Amino acid sequence: MSALVIAEHDNAGIKPATLNTVTAAVQCGGDVHVLVAGLNAAAAAQAAAQIAGVAKVIHADAVHFEHGLAENIAAQVVALAGGYSHILFPATASGKNIAPRVAAMLDVGQISDITKVDAADTFERPIYAGNAMAIVQSMDAIKVVTVRTTGFDAAAASGGSAAVDVVTGVADSGKSAFLGSQIAKNDRPELTAAKIIVSGGRALGSAEKFNEVMTPLADKLGAAMGASRAAVDAGYAPNDWQVGQTGKIVAPQLYVAAGISGAIQHLAGMKDSKVIVAINKDPEAPIFSVADYGLEADLFTAVPELVAAL
Repeated sequence: MSALVIAEHDNAGIKPATLNTVTAAVQCGGDVHVLVAGLNAAAAAQAAAQIAGVAKVIHADAVHFEHGLAENIAAQVVALAGGYSHILFPATASGKNIAPRVAAMLDVGQISDITKVDAADTFERPIYAGNAMAIVQSMDAIKVVTVRTTGFDAAAASGGSAAVDVVTGVADSGKSAFLGSQIAKNDRPELTAAKIIVSGGRALGSAEKFNEVMTPLADKLGAAMGASRAAVDAGYAPNDWQVGQTGKIVAPQLYVAAGISGAIQHLAGMKDSKVIVAINKDPEAPIFSVADYGLEADLFTAVPELVAAL
């Protein structure tokens, strides 16, 4: 019994979500192998070989793997699948794009968003926006699993010494092509990897106020910036800042929520944070039910005062 982790990488290095997925794979039992499929991705493969707990890295290098197109990566995974009892993906945009294709091609069920491994065939995952936990047992010969990274500690990025096995990649499926990308430039930490996150809600009233009130606090704390869905839908913040069930799932050391009421969908995305600070003038706001520290105050007064105190 062995597990294959599909690495998320940029052809030069391994992204943090892969480390959490390796931890989940180790808990499934058996050897853990990592697939690095990319273009000129030898550096990423070597980085994967250093991850503690990894027994082998499989490196497939080809032009059509450069941008991680789901059709091509899925075909490569399926070509290797016969030797594994578990195939694990981070539950990121990329992992969620590839995993269902792999499960369909293997004719097995997908086990999504696991937060705990109870046994090699039994997993826990949140349902109803995290208000209940389901225990799922799979009888499939190959378990295709996506891993909620906030549910598992990251494996050590160094200390391992896995062998790198270079394999010939499968041919281009021809089903899709990469045309281009528009990357949002951001000097702040990546939202899903940040240790401190400052989030604003609809109560801020406008994009101008959002920036005026929240940016100084984020600057003082060296934090990533997030937002509720209501704030994003209103145009106060960009889409990639959205935290919640339909946005990004985060679990920083410190999460500061200002002007966020705490709808169930938002709580699902941040309630695993180590310390939660809520600022809201409504004493009945649901956010206070999960907050470690709550301040009943007008955010337009409280946040600038907090910035001044810092």
